[in-house]
Amino acid sequence: MTLKLQKLTKTYGGAKALDGVTFSVAPGERVALLGHNGAGKSTLMKIVLGLIPFDGGTVSVLGAAPGASRQGVAYLPENVAFHPALTGEEQIRLFLSVRGEPPRQARDLLARVGLHDAASRRIGTYSKGMRQRVGLAQALIGHPRLLILDEPTSGLDPVSRRDFYALLDGLSAEGASILLSSHALTEVEARTDRIVILSGGRLVAQGSMEGLRHEAGLPVALVVTPATGQGGCLATHLPQAERVGEKLVLSCPANQKLTNLARIAALGPKVADVDVIPPSLEDIYSHFSKRDGQ
Repeated sequence: MTLKLQKLTKTYGGAKALDGVTFSVAPGERVALLGHNGAGKSTLMKIVLGLIPFDGGTVSVLGAAPGASRQGVAYLPENVAFHPALTGEEQIRLFLSVRGEPPRQARDLLARVGLHDAASRRIGTYSKGMRQRVGLAQALIGHPRLLILDEPTSGLDPVSRRDFYALLDGLSAEGASILLSSHALTEVEARTDRIVILSGGRLVAQGSMEGLRHEAGLPVALVVTPATGQGGCLATHLPQAERVGEKLVLSCPANQKLTNLARIAALGPKVADVDVIPPSLEDIYSHFSKRDGQ
């Protein structure tokens, strides 16, 4: 495992910021770390990076103690800061020199994050999203085996967010492990392999979207669009459904989805369309957080 946490505990003044957290990240795996403010995400990341000590449990980063393998670990904070008088290329060349890498790689790194055309501009003229991409370029120096990303798409526009996740997909395919903290649940739902949910310093759920949906047992929504003039008739045939505008929404347990779809299909031409909407990551996150009493 690239990263392995076993019963990790951290206490501040008698209050447990992390309480027995156990999970791992495999090579090439993309793991989303979710939790409300104060759930323990930042504390966990700082421990993994070797920036603060922990009180109990074990932490293995690239097979060593936190901080011992920093050459293979990259970190991108939510709010990056660079010297405004330097150009993007000058800043990355400086980081490359510090890491013992050839400074000539700066342009290629900036091109990977979509900043090739802005490489000669001073960072003081960059938007927040552009500065965030400079931070990502810095994080890619040295081909890290583990990337720790804290709200990495903060300040990025929709196109840049799409390009960012495409870049992560490529890094994952090359074997890099990614631990990503984000409040943008709709983004990470389809672009991560596994989800870890913290609440009050404790791990309350982890798994794939499919696994978490099964564990949560939340209902599936069947959204039925009536054929022209058939709304009233469909409401009679589907009395449990809720009218939402011109549509009918029928909620049912996942194990009853096929039975209800068969009922709807039997109505034939009275139905214009039907959409199956499973629980979203937002629904799942809310479920497990509430179950923990938060």
